Amino acid sequence: MKIARTLTELQAATRTLGETAFVPTMGALHSGHLSLLAAAKADGRPVVASIFVNPTQFGPNEDFNRYPRDEAGDLAQLEASGCDLVWLPDVTTMYPAQAATSISVAGPALRWEGAARPTHFGGVATVVAKLFGQVRPAAAYFGEKDWQQVQVISRMVADLLLPVQIVPVPIARDVDGLALSSRNRFLLPPERAGAPALFAALTKAATQIVAGQQVAAALHDARATLTTAGMVPDYVALVHAQSLEPLDALEHPARIIAAAKLGTVRLLDNVPVA
Repeated sequence: MKIARTLTELQAATRTLGETAFVPTMGALHSGHLSLLAAAKADGRPVVASIFVNPTQFGPNEDFNRYPRDEAGDLAQLEASGCDLVWLPDVTTMYPAQAATSISVAGPALRWEGAARPTHFGGVATVVAKLFGQVRPAAAYFGEKDWQQVQVISRMVADLLLPVQIVPVPIARDVDGLALSSRNRFLLPPERAGAPALFAALTKAATQIVAGQQVAAALHDARATLTTAGMVPDYVALVHAQSLEPLDALEHPARIIAAAKLGTVRLLDNVPVA
């Protein structure tokens, strides 16, 4: 496995690999990230992963400095997973002092996480576009846990005519249903024990809606379940799967998306409704 820390090293390495598959990460890798690596490898191209904790997607009161970092552990996991090249840029490389351009996003970026974190998706879109420009992959792999993020990036790629295929990868979950996340390590033991209630509540709501229960009633029940489990729901919504517009009745494709605070951790999850 090769490691590149400068653009010169990255360009030399990618020239030897040819057409690549790309897995961008912020590090603190877990089995969910490794499922992206596995999906990329299964498609037959050399795999490039990046590790960069992107400051522009964190709001002023968010956890940029607290975000877990473990470069040595991450590199060991990537090598064991058969990654071919790791790109490790620094902040100066990604955001040089003279930089004057960023990406403004709308459409699927406006609601939900976009409303709760107004600068978040602009930062995500900007750094992902930069990474695509640096790595020049044929395909890039993103986990469906951050469902809205996948739609924002897909929209950006379509709108800017970027020559990269976006490949969503199903959510990796622990045995009790909790969606894997780097932030789960901050859950205290009693919180971790109750966290699977989020997936359970969304799954139940999806089943109820498909069975004909009114959307508003099913979502109300889900919010009540989360509150009983000790969470503070931010939103629980039935949305169009691509536009992220809220739905009052079942249409296809549809998704139930949710964010809820548990202790100091903001949990995200989503389920398809079919």
